[in-house]
Amino acid sequence: MSSSSGSCVSSRSPWPHRLAVITACATFPLLFIGGLVTSKGAGLAVPDWPTTFGYNMFLYPWSKMVGGIFYEHSHRLVASGVGLLTIALALSLWFQERRNWLRWLGVAALVLVVVQGVLGGLRVVLLEHVLAIVHASIAQLFFALTVSLALFTSTEWRQELTDPPVGDGARLRRLATLTTGLIYLQVIFGAVIRHTGARLDVHLLFAGLVTVHAVLLVIRTMKVHADQLKLVRPAFFLIAFLALQLFLGSLSYFAKFTTILKMPAGATVFFTTTHLVVGALMLGTSLVLTLRAYRYLTASKSTEGQNVLTEQYSA
Repeated sequence: MSSSSGSCVSSRSPWPHRLAVITACATFPLLFIGGLVTSKGAGLAVPDWPTTFGYNMFLYPWSKMVGGIFYEHSHRLVASGVGLLTIALALSLWFQERRNWLRWLGVAALVLVVVQGVLGGLRVVLLEHVLAIVHASIAQLFFALTVSLALFTSTEWRQELTDPPVGDGARLRRLATLTTGLIYLQVIFGAVIRHTGARLDVHLLFAGLVTVHAVLLVIRTMKVHADQLKLVRPAFFLIAFLALQLFLGSLSYFAKFTTILKMPAGATVFFTTTHLVVGALMLGTSLVLTLRAYRYLTASKSTEGQNVLTEQYSA
């Protein structure tokens, strides 16, 4: 990298990246709390919205946050905090980011978090299970978007490419894209089961598809692109999360749908909710691997084209 490009990178504000990382980190526990609300059956513990039993949401007495109210109201407060962080992130990107597409991606994150908040409120007011499923699905989508923003605002994404081009990258990116899509579909069917108890068969089918494709993706990454640490690292985490997810999914299945495994109610809630958030980690990790595969494949084609042109002009 030239010194001019290096100074350009270093002169940019670090706040868009910091806020993107903070927002992603804050969204992850929000997913866990939202899962607890569903697992505890506390989604309607607070019957009104945007107020809480007639109180301004931020002024509701802590002494009254007991039972299901504690989980539901805590969810609202943490969600509000994530919303404020998203506003700060969108403003930071708009005023400090030079890449226009990334500025608009920040706007998209802001729109998505507003839609998510409204859906959560309408779920309470209208008592619709469908809204709860859509709310849960968009929550995972928003988390994936915050992970993307954290990656796009990182130094890695601002720098000129210096690593060796990815060979045979087209196959890897197709497999990575398909795996990420399957994981998100699995997330949606997981939300359907959590809120309705239906479509367990489809959920198990997609669990098998995700497992096969994730394993194939990791094997291909390790075999063909072992020298690319930026690809190998997310592949390693993906297979680790997959193993943990299969373990948690098995525990959740036997505890909720069979009589084989007897667990205390608290343990069942913990395992099913952790199963949800590990799914989010798989989605984010697979997405990072996919985005990096696309980035380095593009660099490979560009580099090859530049080399051909150089040889032609030299001749």
